[in-house]
Amino acid sequence: MTFSVEKDEGITDPGIPYDEIFTRVAGEALRYTGCPYECEVTLTLTDDEGIHLMNREYRNMDRATDVLSFPLLDFDEPADFSRVEDEFSDSFNPDTGELMLGDIVISTDHVISQAGAYGHTVEREFAFLIAHSMLHLQGFDHEEPEDVKVMEKAQEDILDRLGIRR
Repeated sequence: MTFSVEKDEGITDPGIPYDEIFTRVAGEALRYTGCPYECEVTLTLTDDEGIHLMNREYRNMDRATDVLSFPLLDFDEPADFSRVEDEFSDSFNPDTGELMLGDIVISTDHVISQAGAYGHTVEREFAFLIAHSMLHLQGFDHEEPEDVKVMEKAQEDILDRLGIRR
């Protein structure tokens, strides 16, 4: 697995081992869904200004947000990897053979403020956003009420498996 982290210059450092948390939570999210491939995911840490610009450019939403997910695959059903080799063969990194799932962007400003607002640690908030985004990269969504329930359960199950609780 290749989980790489990039940091925008001048961001507020959340003061947590984000590389280690990212690796643990992303790996558990892939185990939870039964992903049969070694995967590649990039995480970019930015601030509210940086994520605001991306949210406006890519989602036409003129505001900051906590996390953005940029999946490279289009799933018919969440975590259904059955079509990947046939329909997304160009999504494998030719150098490593890993499946390129996509990119995650997190605002460290939001991580810190939401942790305080929700009354839990910065580590837990960061881990939650990683779990949430990793599920998006694997085709989960929360547009319909039933999808919300499925995604919320998956997020909590992933964090519970790692002992990350509120």
